[in-house]
Amino acid sequence: MLRCADGSYYTGHSENLETRFAQHKDGTYRGYTFTRRPVELVWSQEFEERDEAMAAELQVKNWSRKKKEALIAGDWERIAYYAVPPKERRARGVTKPLYSAATLAEAARHSPSTSLGNAGERTPSPIIVLVNPQLGENIGKAARAMLNFGLTQMRLVAPRDGWPNPSAGPAASGADLVLENAQVFDTLADALADCSHVYATTVRKRGVTKPVVTPEAAAREIITQAGQSAFLFGPERSGLETDHVALARKIVTVPINPEFGSLNLAQAVILCAYEWSKHQGADLQSPPTEELLPPAPQEELDGLIAHITRVLEEKNYFFPEDRRVMTERNLVNLLTKPAWNHLEVRTMRGVLSALEKPPRAR
Repeated sequence: MLRCADGSYYTGHSENLETRFAQHKDGTYRGYTFTRRPVELVWSQEFEERDEAMAAELQVKNWSRKKKEALIAGDWERIAYYAVPPKERRARGVTKPLYSAATLAEAARHSPSTSLGNAGERTPSPIIVLVNPQLGENIGKAARAMLNFGLTQMRLVAPRDGWPNPSAGPAASGADLVLENAQVFDTLADALADCSHVYATTVRKRGVTKPVVTPEAAAREIITQAGQSAFLFGPERSGLETDHVALARKIVTVPINPEFGSLNLAQAVILCAYEWSKHQGADLQSPPTEELLPPAPQEELDGLIAHITRVLEEKNYFFPEDRRVMTERNLVNLLTKPAWNHLEVRTMRGVLSALEKPPRAR
């Protein structure tokens, strides 16, 4: 199994793993992985018979992403959990197992948890601290926003409805790793005890004089300074209190519509997480860009133009005759503008051929 640059997985079989993997890496194999390089080998298994390997390939290909990642980590309890359809888990009393050490290590290996500072030292990724969060759904959505951009450390300060909260999991949409490792503290001071750089997210200074920076500026600082950093986020209804902001080194705010300056918790988290990931060079991937086929050679375009001209002549399109030259010139201009590739030219000619034939009997 290969992990592609866009985060997807490719599953295949081969009689010579080293040779086939090399072909995927250098692009000799012009298949699924060709436009998704670089690729890395994340799991393999040997079989005595080719039929057995093909059967295993078909089986694993149909597995969900979570089940594949559990396989990569060798987490058999989690594989068994995801083998049960979601609708049947509650009825069959199947509960989700905790992440194994191997699964956590696998997630950490592919999650940008640290970045290099100016001196070449590893700079920890920022911690997301939610102060007195109210709804489990919002905690889950914040976790989802964090993991989208590679942040995994969440700390909760006196959550209103306690922790764990059953409403958080569904809202996290798969960001279970963040929720299951979230730490809970009674006070904000305890949650920040090991943090050297604290940024309070608020739209108002609340009577506290602090330097004010944008999420982008905060991200640039975090990746260059030693020590642990943290972003503070207040309760959904009221935001951070003055005493909370007083513990921060700086205030983080964003230019926003003065007529409507309200961000929900997950939106605020994702702004800070995105800027951090962008500036620290996180190993995140944009959707792959599809390679466009080159424009068809002029010979094929000429064939298309001649074909459409013949069809139109049969329909007496070029009438009156004294406008024929101008009409044909307009058609040529129209057909050469889109830069048709050879497949598109063939498709258009197929359409024209169909129009030339008598209607099919039904």
